Amino acid sequence: MDMLKGKVALITGASSGIGEATAIKLAKAGARVAIAARRADRLKALKTLIEKEGGHALALQMDVTDKDSVNAGVKKLIDSYGRVDIAFNNAGIMPLSNVNEFKIDEWERMVDVNIKGVLNITGTILPFMIKQHSGHIINTSSLAGRKVLGQGFAVYSATKYAVSAFTEGLRMEVGKAHNIRVTSIQPGATQSELQNATTSEGYKEMMASSMGQITMLSANDIADAVLFAVSAPEHVNVAELFVLPTNQI
Repeated sequence: MDMLKGKVALITGASSGIGEATAIKLAKAGARVAIAARRADRLKALKTLIEKEGGHALALQMDVTDKDSVNAGVKKLIDSYGRVDIAFNNAGIMPLSNVNEFKIDEWERMVDVNIKGVLNITGTILPFMIKQHSGHIINTSSLAGRKVLGQGFAVYSATKYAVSAFTEGLRMEVGKAHNIRVTSIQPGATQSELQNATTSEGYKEMMASSMGQITMLSANDIADAVLFAVSAPEHVNVAELFVLPTNQI
């Protein structure tokens, strides 16, 4: 399957979950993938797996909250592959808590990763896409970026609402002007490491309980959605993909 042959894709949050599954999926479709995350050991293992299956991968140890780290990673990508056609802003964290628990450090970290990380990557790769007059940016928002799912979600939802709004505004600005497609992926309940960041005991128990009540999406389900969007004909912009488990309300 070579539908993405010749394309270069940058994927953040690639050391696990949706990012890892998407990197594998796009590599199998023929893309050269630059896999970015902080955990170098996980990136090395993923690179080995992709190359063992005949794909091409470039490991980029990167912290999306650090502009210097992002600049260095993108420079290495351009030096290695000469272009970037797809950027999947997928890195994110979700430590849930009530506002009156005042976990301010966690709030700030969510803003840094979930919002500033998207802006840092977008601001760094966009000049190359504008010069190419082509490209595709995919941002991971969430069901929580469409509605606040309940107590504990206030700050996380705020960050994902911001991602949804930025993605739509970006599409308006760069689509017609620069031939760059922009997609918002909005997953519902998905098996991932997101839940591991929660330090509030009550919400740890709530998430563990809710996971047993529905058939959650797999990371591969979201990777399939990304592949669908980036494989659409060049004149088609799949602007939004809202993907839920069948039995999630």
